[in-house]
Amino acid sequence: MKILSCALVIFLLLPCARVAFADELTFTPEQIEYFESHVRPVLVQHCYDCHSTDAKELKAELYVDSRNGIIEGGESGPAIVVGNPADSELIAAINYQSTEMPPDRKLSAKDIASLTKWVEMGAPWPQVTAAAGVQPKSEAIDWEEARERHWAWQPISQPDVPHSKDSSATNPIDNFVFSAREKAGLLGSEPATPHVFVRRIYTDLIGVVPTSVQTQRFVDAAEIDRELAVAKLVDELLQSPLYGQRWGRHWLDVARYSDGRGGFLDNSSLDDAWRYRDWVVDAINNDMPIDRFLELQIAGDLISDYHDAVATGFFAVGPTYRSDGGDPDSVAQAKGETLDDRIDTLTRGLLGITGSCARCHDHKFDPIPQLDYYSLAGIFNNSNVHNVPLAEDSVVQRFKDHQNQVNELQKKTKDLNKKLKNEKREATESEAADLKQWNEQVETLKQNTPPSYATAHALHDTGDKDMPVAIRGNLRKTGDIAPRRFLRIIAGAEPVTFTSGSGRRELAKAITDPYNPLTARVFVNRVWMHHFGAGLVRTPSNFGSLGEKPTHPELLDWLAADFMKHGWSLKRLHRQIVLSSTYQQSSQFSEVGQRRDGDNRLLWRMSPRRMDVEVWRDSLLSVTGELDQTPGGQPIDDIANTTRRTLYAKVSRNGDVFASDEFLRRFDFPLMRATVAKRPNSIVPQQYLFLLNSQFMVERAKRLVARLNSDANTDEERIRRAYELLYGRAVEESELEIGLGFLESHSADQTLSAWVQYAQALLGSNEFMYVR
Repeated sequence: MKILSCALVIFLLLPCARVAFADELTFTPEQIEYFESHVRPVLVQHCYDCHSTDAKELKAELYVDSRNGIIEGGESGPAIVVGNPADSELIAAINYQSTEMPPDRKLSAKDIASLTKWVEMGAPWPQVTAAAGVQPKSEAIDWEEARERHWAWQPISQPDVPHSKDSSATNPIDNFVFSAREKAGLLGSEPATPHVFVRRIYTDLIGVVPTSVQTQRFVDAAEIDRELAVAKLVDELLQSPLYGQRWGRHWLDVARYSDGRGGFLDNSSLDDAWRYRDWVVDAINNDMPIDRFLELQIAGDLISDYHDAVATGFFAVGPTYRSDGGDPDSVAQAKGETLDDRIDTLTRGLLGITGSCARCHDHKFDPIPQLDYYSLAGIFNNSNVHNVPLAEDSVVQRFKDHQNQVNELQKKTKDLNKKLKNEKREATESEAADLKQWNEQVETLKQNTPPSYATAHALHDTGDKDMPVAIRGNLRKTGDIAPRRFLRIIAGAEPVTFTSGSGRRELAKAITDPYNPLTARVFVNRVWMHHFGAGLVRTPSNFGSLGEKPTHPELLDWLAADFMKHGWSLKRLHRQIVLSSTYQQSSQFSEVGQRRDGDNRLLWRMSPRRMDVEVWRDSLLSVTGELDQTPGGQPIDDIANTTRRTLYAKVSRNGDVFASDEFLRRFDFPLMRATVAKRPNSIVPQQYLFLLNSQFMVERAKRLVARLNSDANTDEERIRRAYELLYGRAVEESELEIGLGFLESHSADQTLSAWVQYAQALLGSNEFMYVR
């Protein structure tokens, strides 16, 4: 990758954004998931009574239970104009700008925004196919037959490792990948060169680029014995505290981690959310078995002591919606939204299924009846968020007893003073002595206050009652009682009911039961995704009928079975993947590979990937010598003006509250309103304008120049040193000529020195930002 000396050329060569609407019914799984999670529930709850095939009396000849029905419209014509909310009658009606719908109560701002976005994105609607047909009513489901119909419901097996003709296969992963390629007539790529590979493995495992010394050390070792050099480096990096920070961040996306401050009845601040973040980092650094890692996040307060109660922040740091008043409908809606967040996080985050789609009706495509949704919702209906003390009971009690003494004395003083005021008299000698004594005792107590204790947001049990099904998602209209138990598509037609408290402890065991076909598959798929840029299942939070099928189904099962067999060790799984020849391939382009498998589903090369914002920013600070690696602690409000790792940025649920939000969102940091399946990956002009003009980049360039001046004496030596630091390679002669030419031709009247501008161009280059 050559460095262009003219920033304008870089800007002009940016790809133009293209917007298209999916009128031809080719919708992505993410679009369908958005419809099922955010749009269909609104239509069912607020519109179906009057505008569906189930309506007792159809109003205005309008059907909203099919895409064609909405587009064709009724008496007033089309209800929506696909891709154009401003001209859509439906959007005008729900905003009360024309016909006021629904007539009894205006939709919430959240629901209006969801419908508006849905129309804007092309009104995605799932197609009914043989593979993804509408499910029968729950009482008619043959659960054994249902499991046979779809790969994800079937038990995990550990298939035999296939034979591959390729002698470079170094572990079972390669045998699965190579044999699939061979059947397609595709060849793999050569191993990545050592200087490219070491950069890949550093950024993957610990989230920063290697130093020039670390790069050279690996290159030298790889020349002697590459396999041994890789194995030693993997072990070294997995022992680094930076490893837990890197992979903890991946999990925090699943947990929709934020420091609070959302919208729509959810505007609370989470001052102690960072304690959950630090718990996750420590657990991953310590290679806590993932089954226990998951169990503690569901029921840590019931399984272990207060240290692991913090783990239930997985749910507790999510949105807890509050009613905007005493209106019963508002109270019910807030409660329903909170429960739905918990179900969505549990099912998509841990099980890879869209369980939230069964909130208002039986799931249209997967065997998840509405009754099963409320079986899970009942568990969280008996679980509330509170601030758990992070101390021994004796310490907590001592502090509370001390505070009670202070409060009692202050109350006695207040009551006596009030009495004297009401009786309009002075204190007697005895009363004055009491007041003096009480005040002295309060001062003494305050001076000897025992140490306070920290708290964390966590769950705790509040009951053990089943809840009824909410008809069409309305908690005020109740149906049959839903026994608290696990999903029947996994646990069978008659699952064991949960009877211990809320049922969270039993739920935790059901999630990690080896016979559960989803949890291990979903987890190893997410790990694979972060190493390769795409999962073996490319819809990581949707393994259901509308999700994508695995590219290598037998490999996925083999990895999941092996993962459980060897103690659910994440570090072992990393070693397995990184030591494979599949992972160590180069990203070299091939016309044959591109023509036959342009999406690289058969893994004929390593797909180049742009760094996510955390790795990019941390690597910038690393090469300039500024990165502060201090672990843990409270979040930083403005990450652009600190040298802490990006993990420690303070982020809001809306993505527009804290100073750090603006920096992170510019480079595709996701909104943490819901569990994140995978991050978006945009290339937009605003990103490059930031690289060219921001004070953050100017400061990094100045710091880099200072480091280069310290390390080298001539411009040529500084350029060579810059390429070693930033790219882990030697500068090419043509690049050296460009750099020297730019430095010599620079005008002295420029605001920034030639070296600062040149350093900024090097730091903003694609070669620095991309991992090959």
